[in-house]
Formats: sequence, C-alpha cells, structure tokens
Amino acid sequence: MGVLMLVRHGQASFGTADYDVLSSRGVRQSRKVAETLAGYGVCPTTLIHGGMRRQLETAEQMLVGAAAWKLEPETDARWRELDHLAVMNAYPTLTDQDRTQLATGGMDLRAFFELYSKATARWASGAYDDDYPESFAAFVGRVRDAIGHAARTAGERRTAVVVTSGGPIAAACAMLTEVGEEPRRLSAAWARFNAVMVNASVTRVVVGSSGARLLTFNEHAALDRELVTYR
Repeated sequence: MGVLMLVRHGQASFGTADYDVLSSRGVRQSRKVAETLAGYGVCPTTLIHGGMRRQLETAEQMLVGAAAWKLEPETDARWRELDHLAVMNAYPTLTDQDRTQLATGGMDLRAFFELYSKATARWASGAYDDDYPESFAAFVGRVRDAIGHAARTAGERRTAVVVTSGGPIAAACAMLTEVGEEPRRLSAAWARFNAVMVNASVTRVVVGSSGARLLTFNEHAALDRELVTYR
C-alpha cells in the first residue's frame, strides 16, 4: 500500500498585486508542516508540486523545514488551482469597478469571498461551461489524471507528497468519497470540502489493490494557533 499526502500551499498574499506569492506566515506554515511530518518519521520518496508560484515556494520551504528530505521536486501542472479570476470575472452581475478591484487585489475580503462563493457555484453547476476557459468537468478530469500519476509514483510502500491548492484537494476528496459522477452531487461535495481547507493542511490518500481511498482530510494540528489560516 502506498500513501499520497496532499498538502495545501501556505498562505498566499491576498490583497496585493501579486497574490501568487507566499506571505511570511505562509513560509512559516510550510516549514512547520514539513518539520512535523519529518518528526513523525514521514520520509517521502517523491515530492510533486503544481506549477503555480505559491505551490513551488511551499515545496521549497518544506524542504527547508525537513532538512532530511533529500528530494528533487517534480512539477505537475495538473495540480494547479482553478483560475478563480476567470471564474469570478465571468459572473454576470460583475461591475467594471468589481473587475478593477479583482485585477488589482483591492476588493474587500468579505466581498471577495461572497463573490467567490457565488461565482464558483455557477461554474461548478456545469450549466454555463461555454463561459469559462476550463469547465468544472475539465478541472475534475485533470485532477483525476494527476491523482493517477501521483498514485503510480507512490507505488507500494512508498509515500508521495503533493503540494497543491484547496480546489484540487477538494476535487480529489469529492471523487474519493464516492458521491458519484452526477454533476450536482460532485460539485456540492467539492464546495463543502473547499470551504474549510486550512493552509498547509495535510490530506492523506491510501493507494492499494482496490484503488485510492481517502484516509484523512485537512489535518492541521501541527500548526500553532496563529498559523491556522484559511485564505
């Protein structure tokens, strides 16, 4: 039996012109989770990260936190996050002011997440696929492919650590809890998992002869209280 450890990236830089960069807290989160895993005796045979900067930086900081992990990280772009700006900009009631605030990182946090919730629900419904560069179904499909690759990498008695984002982890959990392929149920499960994901949390998937199964979700007890963040 092999193990996949899906790690959400550390806190990014919300409210700045370049969101796709770890904050100072995100750096500490990334080091802490790896240090804790190494202390538990986790010694991964593979370290995979998505192609986004915050995912790469998290993987790099994890190697600092777990100095004994002598690994060459592998990039798999299929683990990238959904394009939340494209999804939000496609929301039909958006104003020009909203679009400007989204582009510059100037939108109020509460307003941002209210819009994010509505926009991703519309996207995940599957009813407006032509409005998006990547549909929810295509997003789920690439995550499924990425899980398969990571599972083959892990193999028997091996551990693959995957650094990705909340959206792909939520998609993996929705698929692995066997809610089925019916779009409404899959998207509803995805939204519930995605809403509660902690930065630098760990979700474990075991891979055996019967396929991949979800073992734990959103582990973050290793993080001190001030390091627990959701966005």
